Amino acid sequence: MIVSRFSITGMSCVNCAGRIEKVLSAVPGITRAVVNFALEELTVEHDPARLSVAAIGGMVVGLGYGARPVLPAGEQEDDGPGRLALQRNWFLFSLAASLPLMLTMSLHHHPLIGWMNLFLATAVQFSAGLIFYRGAWHALRNRSASMDVLVALGTSAAYFYSLFAFFGLLGKGGESFFETSAMLIAFIRLGKYLEARARGKAGEALRKLLRLQADKARLLVDGEEREVPASQLRRDDIVMVRPGETVPVDGLILEGVSTLDESMVTGESLPVEKVKGDPVTGATVNLTGLLMLRATRVGEETLLAQIVRMVQEAQGDKAPIQRFADRVSALFVPVVVALSLVTFAVWFLLLGAQFIFAFKLAIAVVVIACPCAMGLATPTAIMVGSGIGLNRGILIKRGSVLEIISRVTVILLDKTGTLTRGKPELVSLFPAPGTSEAELLELLAAAGKSSSHPLSQAAVRAAAAGGITPDAAEEIREKGGAGVSCRYRGAELLVGSPRFMAEQAVSLAPLLQATEQAGAGSSLVYAALGGEAVGGAAYADRLKENAAQVVGLLREMGITTCMITGDRREVAQEIATLVGVDSFEAEVLPERKQQVVKEYQKGGALVAMAGDGINDAPALAQADVGIAIGGGTDVAKETGDIVLVKDDLMDVVRAIRLGRATLAKVKQNLFWALFYNVAGIPLAAGVLYYPFHLTLRPEFAGLAMAFSSVSVVGNSLLLRRIAGRL
Repeated sequence: MIVSRFSITGMSCVNCAGRIEKVLSAVPGITRAVVNFALEELTVEHDPARLSVAAIGGMVVGLGYGARPVLPAGEQEDDGPGRLALQRNWFLFSLAASLPLMLTMSLHHHPLIGWMNLFLATAVQFSAGLIFYRGAWHALRNRSASMDVLVALGTSAAYFYSLFAFFGLLGKGGESFFETSAMLIAFIRLGKYLEARARGKAGEALRKLLRLQADKARLLVDGEEREVPASQLRRDDIVMVRPGETVPVDGLILEGVSTLDESMVTGESLPVEKVKGDPVTGATVNLTGLLMLRATRVGEETLLAQIVRMVQEAQGDKAPIQRFADRVSALFVPVVVALSLVTFAVWFLLLGAQFIFAFKLAIAVVVIACPCAMGLATPTAIMVGSGIGLNRGILIKRGSVLEIISRVTVILLDKTGTLTRGKPELVSLFPAPGTSEAELLELLAAAGKSSSHPLSQAAVRAAAAGGITPDAAEEIREKGGAGVSCRYRGAELLVGSPRFMAEQAVSLAPLLQATEQAGAGSSLVYAALGGEAVGGAAYADRLKENAAQVVGLLREMGITTCMITGDRREVAQEIATLVGVDSFEAEVLPERKQQVVKEYQKGGALVAMAGDGINDAPALAQADVGIAIGGGTDVAKETGDIVLVKDDLMDVVRAIRLGRATLAKVKQNLFWALFYNVAGIPLAAGVLYYPFHLTLRPEFAGLAMAFSSVSVVGNSLLLRRIAGRL
């Protein structure tokens, strides 16, 4: 199975999106078809052996919509400005033609004015309004109903009634009102233009990301630089990057020292120093020095391409709450048409109102109803929410996660690499009498230089930080997981665990009292020179600075916290006490972590799991929301639904806050969309006429309908105000 994406044109409301989904989902070879109405994009999961990309596009075209495959990140052209300009121009044309109609509406009995109004109304009806006829025809042909059907019904009723009245086919009492149909089209065109502008702002974060990719690269061939398109670079190519230039690919530094602006990846504005051997990410900016790189990832493999793909998939995903809006929208148009007919029958047949009065009210009911607002309520909020996360280094793989994470009741936190730094540090030295701390540290580093064990490397780092450079050891022998023996300056040097020292017949009695002060969460290593113990050292995986604060904030949010680790119970107990989690499980294997998630889920909890995305993969996949922490260089391999690029534990809290804010905005949008229709349709039907003599002209009903969608998108954009408060 592969996933193909298409840019869709010609959709007028969420019912169009629903029709495309329904037809494609029934096609053999397609397992999933989802249309994002706000993004105007179709995502299809299909079997390429049974169904090609071209065939799927042809099916969409056959339904009456435009379909164009979305190219890989950085290659597609943004045609948004052109489409926006087209919407604007149609609105300006229809407005320019409609204004004379409005200004002369009281003079339509004058022959010249009447003919002018007929000409202008006809021009608007069958140029700017032609798109609604096309949409209505395709919708009815496919046995569905869309907003185009409502607009075509309303404008046609007003136009053709006025046309018949103008030529006297309705008798002497017939009254023409060409301005109604023309202004209706002008106002709806205005709404479409404003809606398109607002949608553009909602998706700005993704387009901004796409613009970061370098267009050109300096390829080094036989010692000579050649400027080539970045898309032509291949893995293992040698690339030069000068100060001020954008890094064109992911790679490793072969030569040079520089600082890079990595804010596009991490969200942090402070530059990062890079030296030989360090990895660099494409689309970051080289600030100071000349760098020579070897390309390690190009094209769709780069981190930027992975992030873009992830954000696109998240924005194309449907949140569970969207299903409610889809069900309502599917019944919307038939119900509105029925209400329009009822309105006409009640006023004309039961209340004895004039035909033209009842007729205008029926038109107003048709054009004020708007299923678009409900269709835009969820996807626009998710677009804005995922964009905010992207700017903060919180990458959301599925848009529905923003809703799910807002309702999480339990969060499982891995210890190593999540609550702790994931790298042991030397925290205490216990030299024996006659040995200084510097001498002890030198011995630990001398034995550890040849070992890859994390504790040995921690000793080497501590010695380097203290300016201590040991001589080279000889005859080095390492017993895996126990210790190292070697000769150092002519004497036998042993460094290892208490059991290793006992095996070598080294007495630790002089050191036991001193090392008792090391915490239960520490690992103890001893050193002996010439058969005599010379000291001990305590190593610990330190907590992240904000671990306790994060756990406290999660508790304030009403979320139960549980630490889960494969480490010893004593270590887990001390860490759990320090950070203040509600419970913990220790000495668990990866498969047991997954079982813990299942147990909480069986108890009715909505579970999030935060881990490093590697050994925690089964639990991350099982959880309702998997949060992978520190996936900045290998995003695509992470199992989590959310990837926290910055390796900042506080981003767990920010992700939940973002989810809650996004869901709140979706609910606001749906409320206002429903309230608008519940209040607008009765007003258009004339329920306030007898108490207040208040009615709504069809053209103003059309204006209200146009602005309902704009208001929903605008409300979603207000979500950006929380970015600074996350």
